Amino acid sequence: MKLTEVEDKMQKAIDATQSNFNTVRTGRASTSLLDRINVEYYGMPTPLKSLANISTPDSSTITIQPYDKGSMGQIERAIAESDLGLMPNNDGQVIRLNIPQLTTERREELIKMVAKLAEEGKVAIRNVRRDAIDSVRKQEKAKEISEDESRGLQEDVDKLTSKYTKKIDDVLAAKEKEISTV
Repeated sequence: MKLTEVEDKMQKAIDATQSNFNTVRTGRASTSLLDRINVEYYGMPTPLKSLANISTPDSSTITIQPYDKGSMGQIERAIAESDLGLMPNNDGQVIRLNIPQLTTERREELIKMVAKLAEEGKVAIRNVRRDAIDSVRKQEKAKEISEDESRGLQEDVDKLTSKYTKKIDDVLAAKEKEISTV
């Protein structure tokens, strides 16, 4: 087990957590809100990004211009049924989503949701740690490395775990600040 592999896996956990954070609505329009939306298109779940041009003309509106006008109904349905809590407005050419200002209660709910996503990221990092330490112990048992090398590698893995857990805490704090900013 190489430390660079462990570090890469931990970085991937942070990247995944960050991309999950991007799908959480703050109070500003962002095209990343729609990243998780899949539309039933010709019987297949298709990412919304591949069916339409998505843009933010201002801080409180997202516009969705489908490449195929026949898919507007499916896109509207997918957005309405999603957990975003937004109602699409269709003018026949473009679908508009108005992003309302968040209430205090909704901000608190979103902060709890983001904290849960951060905890999932930490769990992923701890799973990488567990796997790495198991691998080091197996190498020690098989006499591939000495007991001192094993202890040193385990300490290095623990240091990486602490470093990446702190990174998740930093990303969480930034997202919480973004959500609570009016």
